[in-house]
Amino acid sequence: MLSMQRDVGLLGAVSFIAGTMIGSGIFISPQFVLSVIGSPAASLIIWASCGVLAMLGGLCYAELGTVIPESGADYIYMLRTTGRVTAFLFVFSFVNVMRPASATGIALSAAEYVVSPFYSDGAPPELLVKCVAAGCILALAIVNCLSVRAATFLQVLCTVVKLLALTVIALGGCVMLIQGKTGSLDSFEGTNVDVKSIGIAFYQGLWSYDGWNTLNFLTEELKHPEVNLPRAVIIAISLVTGLYLLVNVSYLTVMTPKEMMTSNAVAVTWGNKVFGSWGWIMSVAAALSAFGSLNGTFFSGGRVCFVAAREGHMPDILAMAHVYRLTPSPALIFTTFVSLLVLIPGDFQSIVNYFSFTAWFFYAITLCGLVYLKIKRPDLPRPYRVPLILPVIVIIAAVFLVLAPVIDSPQIEYLYVALFIFSGVIVYIPLIHYKVCPSLLTKLTVFLQLLLEVAPAEKNI
Repeated sequence: MLSMQRDVGLLGAVSFIAGTMIGSGIFISPQFVLSVIGSPAASLIIWASCGVLAMLGGLCYAELGTVIPESGADYIYMLRTTGRVTAFLFVFSFVNVMRPASATGIALSAAEYVVSPFYSDGAPPELLVKCVAAGCILALAIVNCLSVRAATFLQVLCTVVKLLALTVIALGGCVMLIQGKTGSLDSFEGTNVDVKSIGIAFYQGLWSYDGWNTLNFLTEELKHPEVNLPRAVIIAISLVTGLYLLVNVSYLTVMTPKEMMTSNAVAVTWGNKVFGSWGWIMSVAAALSAFGSLNGTFFSGGRVCFVAAREGHMPDILAMAHVYRLTPSPALIFTTFVSLLVLIPGDFQSIVNYFSFTAWFFYAITLCGLVYLKIKRPDLPRPYRVPLILPVIVIIAAVFLVLAPVIDSPQIEYLYVALFIFSGVIVYIPLIHYKVCPSLLTKLTVFLQLLLEVAPAEKNI
C-alpha cells in the first residue's frame, strides 16, 4: 500500500491558505460588494466582517483537523460526526457543484485578466476567455498530477507575487491618505440595509475569503498538523484580512464609487489611474494571483475525491495514487474533467452566488458536528481547542447566509440547487447502500489502474 507524504511545512501551509484565499476575488469582487451594499463605508464593514467570520470558521476547523487528523475537511468531519448519508450528500455536491464552480469562477477571472490588455476598447470575446480558462485548468491539473512539491513551489511563488501586488495597491492607498485624499471612505449615504442586500454582499465578499479551510483538505500531507494547522490559519487569515481592508481603502481613495461599480476589473482600473501606461502590470499580477488560487483549489479539491473514494463513496480508482509520484492523479483528472464541463455554460456572478449558498449550507452542518463532539465526546484528545461559543456564532452566520437571500427575494435557482443537493440520496441508495456495482465498473477500474500507473493508498495519520 502507498501513503501520501508529509511534504507541507508551515510556510507551505500558510501559502496554501493565503494563496487560495487571495485569488480573483479581491481584484473583482469589491465593485460587486459596493454596488450591492450601496455605500463605501458599509462596504468596508462588510469586508472586515467577512474576515472575522473567516477567522472564526478557520479556528473551528483547526480544532476539527486536530481531533480528526484525516484529509478531506468537511467530508471526513461529516462522515465521523453526522453519518454516511450526510457525508455523501456533501461529496456529491462538492464534486459536481462546489469545487468545479470555484475552480471555474477563478479560471474565468484569471482568463479575463490575461486577455483584457489586448481588448482595451471593449470586452474580450467570451469564447476566447473560456478557452484561456480551460488552458489554465489543464496546465494546473498537469502540475498537480506530476508532483506535490512542484505544486507547493508554484503555490509559494504565486503567493509571493500576489502579496507584492496587494502590498503595492495598499501602499498606494496609504500615500493617498497621507496626502489627505480620503475620497468617500466615511460615507454611509445610500446604504442598503435590507436582508437580501446584506446577504448578497456577504456572498460576494466571502468569495474572496474562500479557501480559509484549504489546509483541512490535506491534513495527512501536513507536517506536525497539531501545531502547524492552527498557526497557519491564524497567520494566513490575519494577513489576508489586513491586506483586503487596505486594498479596498486604496481603491476608494483613487476611484469614485461610480468608477468602481462600472469597472470590469477594478484592479486594472486602479492601475491605469495610478501607473498610467504601466497599468497592464496589474493585469499580470491579478492573472498570476488567480492562477495561484486555482492551483490551491485543485490541490485541495482532488483530495476530497481521493478521501471519499477511500471511504467507499466514490469509485475505487479515485482512491489511488501514482506509484512513483505519490499524487492522487485519478482524482485530479476527474476534478479537471468536471470543471471543464462546468466552464462551458458558466458565468462569474451566478457561480459566486450558487457556490456560496451551497458552501455555507455544508459549513453549518460541519460545525454542528464540532458542537456535537464538544458536548458528547469531551474525552477525545484535543491538541487545539476553541470555546464552544465560536462554532455557535459561525453556525448562526451560516444559517443567515443560506436563508436570508432566499426569504427576502426567493429565486427558483436556489430551489434547483437545493433539489440537486438532496438528489444525492437517489444515487446513494442503490450505489452506496446496496452496493449495486456492475462488473463493467470493476473491469474499467483495472484498465484505468494499469493505464494511469496507480495503486490504492492508505491513510497517513
